[in-house]
Amino acid sequence: MKTLDLAAAKQKAYRLLSLRPHSEKELEKKLREKGFPAVVIKETLEKLHDLKYLNDASFAAGWARNLVVNKLWGNRKIIASLREKGIAADLIDLSIEQAREELPEEKSIEILIKKRAAKNKSSVFDVKEKQKIFQAMMGRGFPAGLILNKLGKASEENSNGEDWE
Repeated sequence: MKTLDLAAAKQKAYRLLSLRPHSEKELEKKLREKGFPAVVIKETLEKLHDLKYLNDASFAAGWARNLVVNKLWGNRKIIASLREKGIAADLIDLSIEQAREELPEEKSIEILIKKRAAKNKSSVFDVKEKQKIFQAMMGRGFPAGLILNKLGKASEENSNGEDWE
């Protein structure tokens, strides 16, 4: 029976990994939820490590990059997402640092403000609109001070007719 469990667990793990990369903790949790015994899960995870299909460092780097570049998330939300997936704190820091080399938080906020301005067909925001933008940015995990700084600069520079960079 153990061999059948092991084969089934490996198949399930391969299927999950074919959909998207997973962290070790994530995969372990999903296999546990499917009712596989702990010993089978352990053996399956070891096999996936040996085959280089499971690597938390590369998973964290890829996940953080995706959230930084494609989702335009702030560091706080990225940290929470990686923690939830069972990634160690040192790997989280390294992954975010690498991803931020490509697109800093400041630039992400600028992009989001420009998108909002284009959507509104106006680069001048009233107080209510600024509050909405602030809340949206906080929800994406950006620090309040940085958001306020960028919103202030956007207002100043747009009122002067300048393009901000």
